[in-house]
Amino acid sequence: MLKKIEHIGIAVKDLEASNKLFEALFGKEHYKIETVESEGVRTSFFELGESKIELLEAIDDDSPIAKFVEKRGEGIHHIAYDVEDIKAEVRRLKDEGFDILNETPKRGADNKWVVFLHPKSTNGVLVELCQEMDETEGKLVSPENS
Repeated sequence: MLKKIEHIGIAVKDLEASNKLFEALFGKEHYKIETVESEGVRTSFFELGESKIELLEAIDDDSPIAKFVEKRGEGIHHIAYDVEDIKAEVRRLKDEGFDILNETPKRGADNKWVVFLHPKSTNGVLVELCQEMDETEGKLVSPENS
């Protein structure tokens, strides 16, 4: 079950310039910058109440963010929802007929396991499911092994 909006992802051309813009807008600084090599992206996070804003900058021309910005320009890229059990949510949503882009959760930014739903099955919105990574004896535990 989807618990809450975890974050809204915004594709940007220049992370440093966008950080300054959103710091002025929110009246606070970002709390983290992180690179996710597997996705070809550098991210910056801002906390706003119980939700977050994630700025996404492409680190290579072949990344999904680079393609998004080239095609559509800067703007909202995805909405992410917090879930308790990402594997159960994938099964449930697949049974409901949603098109799952990656059925096996993968490591995302900000200590999360992530799965994406194709926008064609969600009225044109890229949906990300997020589950906090568990730490057991200093090792991250994949939802596939839990």
